Amino acid sequence: MSSEAALVLKAANFAAVKHKRQRRMDVEKTPYINHPIGVATILSQEAGITEIAVLQAALLHDTVEDTNTTFLEIEEQFGLEVRGIVEEVTDDKKLPKLERKRLQIEHARHCSNGAKLVKLADKLYNLQDLNRCTPNGWTVQRVQEYFQWASEVVKGLRGTNAVLEGKLDQLFVDRGVAV
Repeated sequence: MSSEAALVLKAANFAAVKHKRQRRMDVEKTPYINHPIGVATILSQEAGITEIAVLQAALLHDTVEDTNTTFLEIEEQFGLEVRGIVEEVTDDKKLPKLERKRLQIEHARHCSNGAKLVKLADKLYNLQDLNRCTPNGWTVQRVQEYFQWASEVVKGLRGTNAVLEGKLDQLFVDRGVAV
């Protein structure tokens, strides 16, 4: 096995252990680990991303936000570059939800290329998931509001990856959301 493959698998295993008891909000209660794996898969297979740090960060992007993982732990296990990307895409859960959403829009254009790639793939995965299945407790209006908010975040990520942006644009158009 190549050392690059081993590095990606190390991140996948780390994320799987950290997210092991978490589930998505869909009707099937899909294991949460499917999400970071899906984000990394979008980057690798659909966008042609081969940078190991970006793929690792995609796998790890929710560990600090949604588990007891620390940024220092990410740095110790995966290095400063991966830590930096994960830090850029991590919301501060101490802030109110609306403030976190506003900050994502505001900070998007200032992110590194790696963080922008992870954000694009994360939004694409989430929007495709919303089209597949409405989460428990979500109204049609809440889904539409998520699409509208995601389009505002994506505006700040423009010019990063034409393939991902094109797929997102199609989802927005299908939902009647301005791009």
